Amino acid sequence: MRLDAYLYTNQGGRDHNEDAARWEVREDSGCFLVADGLGGHRGGEIASALVADAVFQHWQEETEPPEDRTAWLEQEILAANDALLEEQEKQGAVMKSTVAVLAMDGERASWAHVGDSRIYALSGGRVHRLTRDHSVSYSKYLAGEIGRDRLNFDEDRSRLLRVVGEKSRCQPQTATAVAGPGDGFLLCSDGFWEYIYDEELLADFLKAASPQEWVELLLVRILPRLRPQNDNLTLLAVFAG
Repeated sequence: MRLDAYLYTNQGGRDHNEDAARWEVREDSGCFLVADGLGGHRGGEIASALVADAVFQHWQEETEPPEDRTAWLEQEILAANDALLEEQEKQGAVMKSTVAVLAMDGERASWAHVGDSRIYALSGGRVHRLTRDHSVSYSKYLAGEIGRDRLNFDEDRSRLLRVVGEKSRCQPQTATAVAGPGDGFLLCSDGFWEYIYDEELLADFLKAASPQEWVELLLVRILPRLRPQNDNLTLLAVFAG
């Protein structure tokens, strides 16, 4: 199954961009990753790049896909966490990151995430949030304190319960599903998703003939909504088939 992707990232209203993204397609497989760094004095930038490179390099070195891709993704994120903890010791600084990674092998899509960077799937005329934010806001939603429509705007959405860069709080969630021609995927950081509705994701996906066109339509929507000090924003769009 043919895969095509397009990446857009922007520092927004910040001094530098602490988001990191990687992607590569070879034959009918691909790996797509977005990480959002947390930390002062450019520590977040270092953290997200380290996590992204650690996971992505191992995918590039593969000769054959593993039998259990979700277990592989979990293992790679935990290994990246160890590497980031070592870097913290060297730098003497607190550096953390989220990560969301999607791996596609033929018609199988597998994903893993830690934190609040999201992966959406668009299939059969519907939007599916493949990831659950590891945040206080999502816990409030699960407890019935807020509705799903408030997740993007709740005051606690930036308070993370799981991150890469802490031994006890790096707990990846993984899953896998069948993907088919015509499906789309979007990986993004919170600097983007807090300004968009699911219905808008779907409307622009149905209009777009390519992942680049899809991203451009989404940017037209959200750019007027951004605040002057808006966070970094990253979108990585994938079309299957």
